[in-house]
Amino acid sequence: MLQDLPATRDEATSAGLRALFRPRSVAVIGASRRPDSVGGLIMRNLIGGFTGAVYPVNPHAGSVLSVPAYASLRDVPREVDLAIVVVPASGILEVIEDCRAQGVKAVIVPAAGFAETGPEGRALQERLVVLVREAGIRLVGPNCLGVINTDPDVCLNATFASTPVRPGRVAMSSQSGALGVAVLESAGHFGIGFSSFVSVGNKADVSGNDLLQYWEDDPLTDVILLYLESFGNPRRFARIARRVSRVKPILAVKSGRSDSGRRAAGSHTAALAGNETASDALCRQAGVLRCNTLEEMFEVAALLAHQPLPQGPRVGVLTNAGGPGILCADACEAAGLLLPTLELETVDALRAFLPAAASALNPVDMIATAGPAEFERAVPLLLDDANVDALVAIHIPVRAEDRAGVAEAIARGRAAARSGRSKPIVACLLRDEPRPAGAGPAETIPVYRFPESAARALGRAWEHAAWLGQPEGEVPALLGLQPERARVICRQALAARGECWLRADEVAGVLAAYALPSLPHVECRTREEAARAAQLFGGMVAVKLLSDTVVHKTDVGGVVLDVEGPDSAAVAFDTIAARLEAAGRPGEMRGASVQPMAGQGVETMLGFALDSSFGPLVAFGLGGTTLELFGDVVFRITPLTDRDAAEMLESIRGRALLDGFRNQPPADKPALVDMLLRIARLADEVPEIVELDLNPVLARPPGQGAVALDARMHVRRPLLRKA
Repeated sequence: MLQDLPATRDEATSAGLRALFRPRSVAVIGASRRPDSVGGLIMRNLIGGFTGAVYPVNPHAGSVLSVPAYASLRDVPREVDLAIVVVPASGILEVIEDCRAQGVKAVIVPAAGFAETGPEGRALQERLVVLVREAGIRLVGPNCLGVINTDPDVCLNATFASTPVRPGRVAMSSQSGALGVAVLESAGHFGIGFSSFVSVGNKADVSGNDLLQYWEDDPLTDVILLYLESFGNPRRFARIARRVSRVKPILAVKSGRSDSGRRAAGSHTAALAGNETASDALCRQAGVLRCNTLEEMFEVAALLAHQPLPQGPRVGVLTNAGGPGILCADACEAAGLLLPTLELETVDALRAFLPAAASALNPVDMIATAGPAEFERAVPLLLDDANVDALVAIHIPVRAEDRAGVAEAIARGRAAARSGRSKPIVACLLRDEPRPAGAGPAETIPVYRFPESAARALGRAWEHAAWLGQPEGEVPALLGLQPERARVICRQALAARGECWLRADEVAGVLAAYALPSLPHVECRTREEAARAAQLFGGMVAVKLLSDTVVHKTDVGGVVLDVEGPDSAAVAFDTIAARLEAAGRPGEMRGASVQPMAGQGVETMLGFALDSSFGPLVAFGLGGTTLELFGDVVFRITPLTDRDAAEMLESIRGRALLDGFRNQPPADKPALVDMLLRIARLADEVPEIVELDLNPVLARPPGQGAVALDARMHVRRPLLRKA
């Protein structure tokens, strides 16, 4: 039985934002006659297009920009939906009291001087939030640029940006106000127009999560862009974005990629799990296309906003110069795309009009003499080719007269395609000012300056299409889970020793409570006990250090493998003791664990580490010493779906080992998926465990399961986790 992943829609959130995006009336408190002031710029933007009523509030002016002004918001004779509060931070609370009294539904606070400045500003912001939430007012900011809605029925520009905003079907949220100004200025170069734009600033109330839900239902928005400095509530973001990405692509740039915030930890899992790892995992699971730069985000947005998604990774490349065609082919491969062989009919049709020196293969090099006429004939041929899922048309302006005509010729060729009309096409016109080319009243062909940019954008578009093509995934109902049994073991350890690494018997108990398979073992205090344990198991055994302080046994020579017979087990016990003494740590040996050798299989690693913001990060990778050497491990956040777990196995660089490499048997993948799902449930249901490291986990051949050969668990009293 499978349970749906929770992804409930918050209808109240969307309703509360309507007054922000679609107000009938706006008051500017702090409206100014000075054209270069924030209050003056906002007034100019509003009266330049807003379809509703505008009420400037200024106690020292009878009018602002020829609009009658009021001394106080309480003097405005009509209902106000949206108030833009352009006063210093010190005067904000008094104005908010006026907003509460007048029934204002939404407020924008551009002023700085709040949480971003320190404890005093944070306290002021907290008081501000209390006031607006008590009154049911939605707040954007503080420390923000404002809000734009280009819908002709509204025409709201409630910002102090001086750049005209091009209408379109892309919505964007920027956490940085200053960056928002640059975004509005740059978007036109990529052919991007906005349905709406919000600078959220400190996100004291309205957050990116709220905006995602509003834009999900906005009929004027097709693509969503996010510039983030933090996720706020990452787990809620993941739930919302996973749902919204199914209907509208989400592109995000998140700043702060450095490793400076990575915490040191005792286990491999925690050491490899940094904040950026968590951000990448969250975006991948939620279907969010995380871009490295704003430029890349705009490049991809230009394609997604104006072209259909590719239905496959096969790209046709059409060019009048061999070099850019080769560069594009290389970039396509790097982006996960393929250059297929063209159909014979396509090749023959191209050769019928191209010069003998041209190449009709893929990339199709029409040579430098090719101009508008050749592009117009070739474009529909490649688009209609059944082996092509997308087309890149590249033109080097050899002749000055071709500069203007090629873009239009590509558009006419696009319009002439038959079956290829449902395929995306992008152009690369190597000239100073690339501009989008029209292919009819309802379509725009994105134009890129360089072939690599075009290939990269297509690669991200195919990544999103492939994500949409996969089943959504569900959180399975697992049998044999005993969370309370596991909690009792952890709580007893905490009561006895405080924050600690669990002992081997405690770890075994927790694993058993979640039906996580592990090898049987016997804890031995003396060499004689080790000998008896070896005799009990028979055959080859492994002898491993028991210690409350040594986390990585192999680092101190605390593991002896392939031990045969009681006498050899006693010697192995002595050997481990001698190695610890030589390392100057003799008092840290509590004994040794004896367990049977596990046999053949692929060594993997499974585990999780708790991130203070993201919650548990579940890990999978190649295990044993391979993990330490290559760090081939991937992470996902909880809750983990069956699809997430299966994708983890396919996402490591060494995945070929799981499929059987050089005559070695493949691994039991379903068993590994089951273990990952159980580990994820353990992470969510037993908050006392902050780190779990199963390394190695031996994945046996198909049908034979997987088993943990060694395990470490770190516990501490749980902190309150964000839902």
